[in-house]
Amino acid sequence: MKACYWIWYQGDFELYHAMKQNFSRIERGYGWPAFWKSEGFRNRVVFRKEYCIETETTFCVYSKAIGYVLVGEQKYPFGKMITCEPGSVKISVHTGRIECFPSIYIKGDVIYSDGTWQAEDYANPPVAAGYSRYFTDEGQDPASWDYSEKIYLPVHVEACGNGTLYEFETELTAVLELDDKNGYRPLRVYCGESREEALNREHCYYSWEPDARTGRCPRCAVRFAYIPDCRKGEVELKAIHQYVDIPVRASFSSSDELLNRIWSVAEHTFQLCSGIFFIDGIKRDKWIWGGDAYQSLFVNQYLMADADINRRTLRALRGNDPITTHINTILDYTLYWILSIKAHYEAYGDLEFVKQVYPKMCSLMEFCEGQLDEHGFIIGREGDWIFIDWADLDKEGALCAEQMLFAECYRTMSLLSRLLENDAKECQTFQTSCSKAASGAAYYFQQGIKYQAEYEMMKKNINAFFWDNDQGAYMDSFVSGKKHITRHANIFAILFNIADNQQKKQIVENVLSSDTVPEITTPYFKFYEMDALCKVGRLQDVLEQIREYWGGMIKKGAVTFWEEYDPNVPEEEQYDMYGDRFGKSLCHAWSASPIYLLARYFVGLEITDSVNGKYELHPRLEYFDSLDCVLPVGKKNVHIQWDGRELKVDEQMRPEGR
Repeated sequence: MKACYWIWYQGDFELYHAMKQNFSRIERGYGWPAFWKSEGFRNRVVFRKEYCIETETTFCVYSKAIGYVLVGEQKYPFGKMITCEPGSVKISVHTGRIECFPSIYIKGDVIYSDGTWQAEDYANPPVAAGYSRYFTDEGQDPASWDYSEKIYLPVHVEACGNGTLYEFETELTAVLELDDKNGYRPLRVYCGESREEALNREHCYYSWEPDARTGRCPRCAVRFAYIPDCRKGEVELKAIHQYVDIPVRASFSSSDELLNRIWSVAEHTFQLCSGIFFIDGIKRDKWIWGGDAYQSLFVNQYLMADADINRRTLRALRGNDPITTHINTILDYTLYWILSIKAHYEAYGDLEFVKQVYPKMCSLMEFCEGQLDEHGFIIGREGDWIFIDWADLDKEGALCAEQMLFAECYRTMSLLSRLLENDAKECQTFQTSCSKAASGAAYYFQQGIKYQAEYEMMKKNINAFFWDNDQGAYMDSFVSGKKHITRHANIFAILFNIADNQQKKQIVENVLSSDTVPEITTPYFKFYEMDALCKVGRLQDVLEQIREYWGGMIKKGAVTFWEEYDPNVPEEEQYDMYGDRFGKSLCHAWSASPIYLLARYFVGLEITDSVNGKYELHPRLEYFDSLDCVLPVGKKNVHIQWDGRELKVDEQMRPEGR
């Protein structure tokens, strides 16, 4: 029996589960669905494939949808064994499902469902069917994700006031299950990321009355749980941690124990935020955000190297055409989505995915080009959120940091267009009569030329309008006349090579090394700042900041890394954000960036050819007395060992199937 998969129209699985994810936010008793447009999935889909049968064979189609199987001209119901005689046969499966997307599972020795099937929505040309390694059994329903589970018992239980406080060893995404020795009574459980939150019944984000039959509370973020009106020993509590099983392929151990701890906490943080999709955090939003996802791609590359979660997240974020609003309503998050496709390709050489999403990349660029000013700069429209960071930026007129991102989008489109042009040429060489490949190559060539020209013009205009010679830095806005300098645009100028070498030196001296330019306080933009400092060779500074910033959170008792950290904030306000008591997320995806920084710049592993799994290793051994790391590259893991005298590098093929 061949490996069978549930299949669906490409992207529908992601849109449906993204809707469920983005509607899952609950805050102090009320639901809070995401405030951006929710993309629809298809209700009617036909699946097609043609076979040349050598000997008589049988197959069966399973589906939760309504519909039928068409073999030649004969119709059959789902669930019936169908026999095919030798010869050429066209099979189509027509499906409809009102409440969610249609999917099918075909079981047979010769005829079975996999990614070679085509799917049509009765309106557009056929596309390759979507599928997932997590859905391979006919008894499943792709509309429901079955999480892996692990049970945790409290590591500490104490009487507290008139109730009992339970502490788990770390933060979890868990269903709490109560066993009340006195039988059922209407108890209430208060869940918190911190001890303080669980004990604060007024401002605690999650509180539940357990189900009377099962004793279970809904799945939520929890490290501490408080049950009032409950004496110690009356109620046994366990946490059923629910997660998506994405194996971690990397490991990091060095002579620096603080760095080891930082890696470990970052790893746990990132795993909690990596489920069906990359989400921002596990307590407050639990939404799929484009900016968070972009940074997650870089951490994923060096930790799990799981291309599937990238694809699921990026499909979910982009949605369908026509596009009418920016991703998450944030202009910069739209631009990060474009950049994410290049980051994904550079990590995994996944040209097939680039082909699939390229039309949506082009339409997204056209959407952005509909809001340019007279200088070709992208500006916000009414309803657009110009974010960049939680910082005091001068956002009057065109914002420099946005132009840096948009310029890099043009460069990305040019690079990917040329990749697709070369791929089309190879197809034409392989099939000399393939006119479609020839026309495709010509199309991609023209696209590449167009986007490259736009990039060159954009880069020229950025330097003409935003560079301030007197301050030796890029200013946020040239419209306001304030000549306001922040770190953000200047960091992007280094990362995206908008600045030349002389300008980069000035930026390092006048901005990144200056006490007068406000510091970055969010781990979100710390990622970019640390990346830029590494690129200009300031590794010692980066290492000190990793120890101070992320190490500072650990000293505060963090078991996962936070959405934001300012050591100057009073202890009693450390968990507050957005003017909200306990509004800060204490487990946030963008805070796991030390994994990328340590792996890329200190262990020094850079993937140079993702298609063929080639890499370069430039370890900075002067920062370690010893080092023992495993990092993923394609289908192999690279083992790096340094004992202070000898460096050893071994390659290990990872087990097949995951």
